[in-house]
Amino acid sequence: MHYFKKMLGNTQSPPGVAMSEVLWSWLGSFLGIALVALVHYKLLDRTGLVMIIGSFGASAVLVYGAIRSPLAQPRNLIGGHMLSAAIGVTAFQLIGGQPWLAAALAVSTAIAVMHLTRTLHPPGGATALIAVIGSDAVHKLGYLYILIPAGLGAVVMLIVALLVNNLAQNRRYPEFWW
Repeated sequence: MHYFKKMLGNTQSPPGVAMSEVLWSWLGSFLGIALVALVHYKLLDRTGLVMIIGSFGASAVLVYGAIRSPLAQPRNLIGGHMLSAAIGVTAFQLIGGQPWLAAALAVSTAIAVMHLTRTLHPPGGATALIAVIGSDAVHKLGYLYILIPAGLGAVVMLIVALLVNNLAQNRRYPEFWW
């Protein structure tokens, strides 16, 4: 019975967020995603946005909306995406003919490696998964996927997070680097 009682959760909802927090989170995420897309558009390819991987949307929630979370810190943002990208590409190259197995191996191994390296960043799981289930354009990148889009996109989002999150007097980012 105790097992099922744990599934009931707490009786209280999380506290509300001040409108200023909402606005700073909106501004940071808008600028972060826009800049990643602009870098891709200007430097790489004007027809597709391969650099805008879905996991960056989740990273934006963390690095602009939950800036004190250990999962949102620079080592987690950069390390989580890049390690997971490497794992995802490797899984695809080794067993991409069995995408269901490659997907499961990529995500679970990425989680384990992020835990072991203290770089746990939940969007990293999606970065690993995208390397397996992504388009032909993603697959053609091979191990370049680690640098572009995963690494470069994460660095661009980090720079925006450093600039925007420290504009408000009551916000500070990061909590730690390493």
